Amino acid sequence: MTNGTATTDLDAQLEKHRVELTGYCYRMLGSSFEAEDAVQDTLVRAWRSYDKFEGRSSLRSWLYRIATNVCLDMLTAGNKRARPMDLTESTPLARAALSPRPDHTWLEPAPDARVLPTVEDPAEAAVAKESVRLAFMAALQQLPPKQRAVLILREVLAWRASEVAELLGTSVASVNSALQRARATLAERDDKGADAAVSDPLDEEQQKLLERYVKAFEGYDMTALTALLHEDAIMTMPPFDLWLTGPADITGFMTTLGASCAGSRLLPVQANGLPGFAHYKPDPEKGGFTPWAVQVLEISEGRITGFHCFLDTQRWFPLFGLPLRLEAEADEVEEGV
Repeated sequence: MTNGTATTDLDAQLEKHRVELTGYCYRMLGSSFEAEDAVQDTLVRAWRSYDKFEGRSSLRSWLYRIATNVCLDMLTAGNKRARPMDLTESTPLARAALSPRPDHTWLEPAPDARVLPTVEDPAEAAVAKESVRLAFMAALQQLPPKQRAVLILREVLAWRASEVAELLGTSVASVNSALQRARATLAERDDKGADAAVSDPLDEEQQKLLERYVKAFEGYDMTALTALLHEDAIMTMPPFDLWLTGPADITGFMTTLGASCAGSRLLPVQANGLPGFAHYKPDPEKGGFTPWAVQVLEISEGRITGFHCFLDTQRWFPLFGLPLRLEAEADEVEEGV
């Protein structure tokens, strides 16, 4: 085998693990972009030191060890990514103000295709999706980094305690203790959105709920939208720390500070194991539609419980493979829409 062929073969072997490693790093870091950077760093380190890989563990285990060390190094700054409701109290509509916080504050959304590898076992696929949902991701960010790694490896990826101990260079007893502490911390959290129950694939009732949501949102029909929202529904809009609770405040915001979103268009996306939409609002200057947000929806008991709008479109739309503009359709132009 020539060196060129060997290099190509190694590149292909490493690349096979990119999506699952991205999912792991995303759970560790809470950031789509940092996760991609961490995986790139992992693969470069693996490529450079492959001649030292002795094969005592599988290539996959070795890559996870490198990825874990990369993530732990990145987490030494102590930053914990969060959702708006993890940082402030809910704001009544009358006091609603749009106060942005820096990007590194926020838990970021992730396209399913970048963090969820294709698996044949439906139960395994369901666990993977549940483990990237926003509420669970927010809970993970509250754990110390090593506890976070243990919980993900043991509970999400189903590694044995002995495998995790070897990866972290510690004892099985230490791994079991860390797992117990992590579980206790998660059990103490009163997580808004944690009860979101989304079928995989979406069941007929959920599909119809989303169809009604699109019709209500694009028509900016607040009466119809109110009927779809749970009485305790939450709306968030990172990078702003404002969050609203209940249909009255949510629809009230949409018809006041958010009034420019009337006449918007929604395109479906899959994010964080949940249904979502790319939200384009009308462009009054150029016509057509301009990106406004990636929406991620939480659903429970036939209602929308979480309505999370990530507004940094210059980052999110390319990540999700979305166009940065939608043209108006011919019939809209004729009608002057």
